[in-house]
Amino acid sequence: MDTQTFWKLIETARAEAGPDHVAPCAAQLLARRPAAEIAAAQQVLWDLLAQSYRSPLWAAAYVINGGCSDDGFDYFRGWLLTQGEAVFTRALADPDSLAEHPAVREAAAEGLELWDEAALSIAWTAYESATGCTLPADSFTISYPPLDPAWDFDFDDTAETGARLPRLSALFAAS
Repeated sequence: MDTQTFWKLIETARAEAGPDHVAPCAAQLLARRPAAEIAAAQQVLWDLLAQSYRSPLWAAAYVINGGCSDDGFDYFRGWLLTQGEAVFTRALADPDSLAEHPAVREAAAEGLELWDEAALSIAWTAYESATGCTLPADSFTISYPPLDPAWDFDFDDTAETGARLPRLSALFAAS
């Protein structure tokens, strides 16, 4: 499986299941594919998670969710993956652009958190469903890049986050 095929899988799941049930639907769709392709999907997923392991996005997740631990950042990036390629790519280029996303606006208005832990297990779930076995541990590697030291500040510093993420900060300050 390559990245474009993975994104097509996510888009199909979004179309079939709606935005709140993407991960389980994607796992069901993926389970219909050969075991080797399912296992390859796990590497694609982790490569995308590594691409999104960025301090500016972490700061955005912190603002959106009112805090964000290490695990919370993984789950936020899982949610971001389920939003599709266009949203994902735009958020990596400009995390403040998430202030325009309908789910983010709803989260601000309703006090909701945005995360999807199940998205991290799409391939695991699909592999087990298709084969009855656990995904082989050697079918993927995880390698995160170092975080940007220019963003090494306390995300509770509202003046600093406001200067760096003005639209998100304003949206969540109003809630």
